[in-house]
Amino acid sequence: MGSIRPSNIKRIAEELVDNNKGVFNEDFNHNKEILHSFIDKTVTKKTANAIAGYITRYILKKKSKEKYELEQLGLA
Repeated sequence: MGSIRPSNIKRIAEELVDNNKGVFNEDFNHNKEILHSFIDKTVTKKTANAIAGYITRYILKKKSKEKYELEQLGLA
């Protein structure tokens, strides 16, 4: 069973990834460090970690989807 995240975590993470292409990657610790420069200090550590975790999952999901689409087209 997967973890269910609130929609505000997903919205913030997806906006950050889409607006800052190439900054985030599949590494949680890297994303967590980069995230601190984008968010203010009023965000709790738990919320920041949830956002960084979802960013990691979102990046992996996007790459998997792109790979699947390329395989379907016969380009991979």
